[in-house]
Amino acid sequence: ALCPQWPYCRKRCSYCNFNTYVVPEVDEVAVRACLVREAQTLLRLSQVHSVTSVFFCGGIPSRACPNTVAAVLEAVAGAAHLPAGAEVTLEANPSSTSTSRLAGFRVAGVNRVSIGVQSLDDAELRMLGRDHTAAVALKAVEAAQGLFPGRTSIDLLFGLPGQSLDAWAQQLQAALRLCDDHISLYQLTLERGTTLAAKVSRGALPPPPQDLLADMYQTARNVLVATGFRHYEVSNFARKGALSSHNLSYWRAEEYIGVGPGAHGRFVLRGKGGCSREARVQILEPVAWMQEVQSQGHGTKSRTVLSPLEQLEELLTLGLRMDEGITHERWGHFFPQLSLQAVFGEPGEVRTLQQEGWLVLDSSGLRCTWAGLAVLDSLLPDLLWQLQRV
Repeated sequence: ALCPQWPYCRKRCSYCNFNTYVVPEVDEVAVRACLVREAQTLLRLSQVHSVTSVFFCGGIPSRACPNTVAAVLEAVAGAAHLPAGAEVTLEANPSSTSTSRLAGFRVAGVNRVSIGVQSLDDAELRMLGRDHTAAVALKAVEAAQGLFPGRTSIDLLFGLPGQSLDAWAQQLQAALRLCDDHISLYQLTLERGTTLAAKVSRGALPPPPQDLLADMYQTARNVLVATGFRHYEVSNFARKGALSSHNLSYWRAEEYIGVGPGAHGRFVLRGKGGCSREARVQILEPVAWMQEVQSQGHGTKSRTVLSPLEQLEELLTLGLRMDEGITHERWGHFFPQLSLQAVFGEPGEVRTLQQEGWLVLDSSGLRCTWAGLAVLDSLLPDLLWQLQRV
């Protein structure tokens, strides 16, 4: 999997702490050349034979030119095999998602779109600092569905300050009338340093109570599953088999390459004779990243070889987010010495979690139950502790 980052936004949302930049003007020709060069360099270093998916994220990559997307995809196809049916997703903001613009991205090679709707309530959108209205979002999703039928996903946020369970339930119904076959629901996190977190901390906005957040999540799960969606990952729902293969590659702990400012990657440097997986982070600041790419071919800020234990911790933390959990085969790929049964089937905290109905360990592998998926964060410390002991 390959994940190119477009770090620029038109404005910063009130809840955002991502590595994004608002600048008067973007030198897109230079950024494009650097994304292409870094993709080529990192693909060469990794010596991957085939790229199964590409996900353009940001920032707002839908504000880039379709030419930039086409150039990156061309570079990927030139450095490795990019199968004809590979999933190529573009994250899009409703305000930069006109039909003509989306048509340009489709010609460039995009075959799936993920639209950051976030809310279908204008007052909530203003509080979030979004640059679009609910009407603009509706229009954007309709335009995307016309060009990418069955492959248009929407993102929604819940747990906003002052949001009630009734208001959230109504939004879900509106989203169901609007959405295609994939929807991602994220609980709003009040990140330090953001405008929204500052307003809540000084009492200008009310913090959402924990029990209300839990009720909102359960309401969403029940409504979506009742309407034919599979809850295939903690925050993601799909029907008619429209699961995101790119995101599945993260949760299945497959290798992926991050390209662009602040991008993260996990891959083996086979081109340098490496045999251990590395965690890799690219330089955050775009100008500094471009200078490094121009001189070195890539703008890597840090590289860390992951120990076997660290790889297993990632496999557990990510794999248990999926309804399929961690299969015996996937576990064996990382740790053939000891089976899942040998690590988690013995008497101890994790056996207790299974008896209490939070986890299942059987012939398929290790996974959360329906109830366990909602409280995964509280289960992980016991799982990681048992893994470390073994």
